[in-house]
Amino acid sequence: MTPFVTLSHYEMPYALVENYGGWGDRKLIELFERYVTTVFERYKNKVKLWLTFNEINMSLHAPFTGVGLQEDATEQEIYQAIHHQLVANAKAVQACKRIIPDGQIGNMLLGALNYPYTCNPDDVIAAMHENNKWLFFGDVQTRGKYPGYMLRYFRENGIEITMEDGDLETIANASVDFISFSYYASGCASADPKQKEVGNIVDSVPNPYLEKSQWGWLIDPKGLRVLLNFLYDRYQKPLFIVENGLGARDEIEENGEIQDDYRIAYLNDHLVQAREAVADGVELMGFTSWGPIDLVANSTAEMSKRYGFIYVDRHDDGTGTLERKRKKSFYWYQGVISSNGQSLSD
Repeated sequence: MTPFVTLSHYEMPYALVENYGGWGDRKLIELFERYVTTVFERYKNKVKLWLTFNEINMSLHAPFTGVGLQEDATEQEIYQAIHHQLVANAKAVQACKRIIPDGQIGNMLLGALNYPYTCNPDDVIAAMHENNKWLFFGDVQTRGKYPGYMLRYFRENGIEITMEDGDLETIANASVDFISFSYYASGCASADPKQKEVGNIVDSVPNPYLEKSQWGWLIDPKGLRVLLNFLYDRYQKPLFIVENGLGARDEIEENGEIQDDYRIAYLNDHLVQAREAVADGVELMGFTSWGPIDLVANSTAEMSKRYGFIYVDRHDDGTGTLERKRKKSFYWYQGVISSNGQSLSD
């Protein structure tokens, strides 16, 4: 097995929120650089694959989760904190290349793909704007500069980012080696605000051609192929799917088995589309599911929204023995791995 480590995955020490106000304080750049340097030095001979910030664009939807700001933070405050985080990201990339010259370090995006709701040009432009909100992070981390569409957004919304001398040079000289991302669902965008539907992470317009999961997420395997091609065309860097899976309620049958065929179907169909993208010419480094074992779902803070191949006897009210049980999907995924994908059903 090859270790693949994320340096920051929604776990900012709360003392940094209390004492500094999270990433709103520039001091965190220095603290993060010290932290990553320590980690790289400690594990340089064991770990060669690294990620900086998990789903870095989550700050736009959940600022406390992403940058340690209160949920009522203004756009000015959020984007200032994001700038500090992007500079810290660049310094982490530089440190990795210096300390682990045979290593690779990438970024990680929440793959929030949006289609135009209709072929009305206004909807096409609305989709472009929605996608730019998260592609901005990938553009900075890969191309090394703030894109023009983001500078326009700042101008038109009265957002002024305070930078220090050397910030833009640091970013310009720290392109990531690969792009990693999570993908669970797609959405639509419309110029008509009445079309929007409130979700438990992001708001979007429902796609009438897709089915929904039990938590209302649109199931769109072909969207993964679209996204893979889109990102590869845009960045021409290797891609890595680091999160993909289905949150669902699982029931234990009388014989003790857990027949989660719905999870098998979801993962099978997404892996088939990833294979199609590779055939399209996309350079795909790998796939890691979310997740191998049941855990508390970040989006809803529920144990009942299960993702794993292994069932954990724990419930939303805190009861349960923590006993583990293999689900049907465990054995299915075992077969996918051992056959190198040959067991997938088209």
